[in-house]
Amino acid sequence: MDILDKCFAKENDLVTRDVAGEIIIVPIKGHVGDLEGVFTLNELGTMIWELINGQTTGRELVEAVRNEYDVGAAETEKDVVDFLRSLEEAGLIRPSVG
Repeated sequence: MDILDKCFAKENDLVTRDVAGEIIIVPIKGHVGDLEGVFTLNELGTMIWELINGQTTGRELVEAVRNEYDVGAAETEKDVVDFLRSLEEAGLIRPSVG
């Protein structure tokens, strides 16, 4: 299945904070924050992160980004796919049933 056809959910063991319009994500391992795994999201990353809810597909994320920003379809798809893969590899999101 193409990553854009999947829905993703955020992992439960995370702490997120909004600092000056950017989201900071800290994974929790063994009841302690994993400071080496901290992610800081820019405005676009924050927008996508907030839309990840276990029911929104990657394609719907692409459409939301294209509706908000003046970016071509191919570039948007690549950016969203790269971002989702980064989050998944870091253990911040997981595929959901949708």
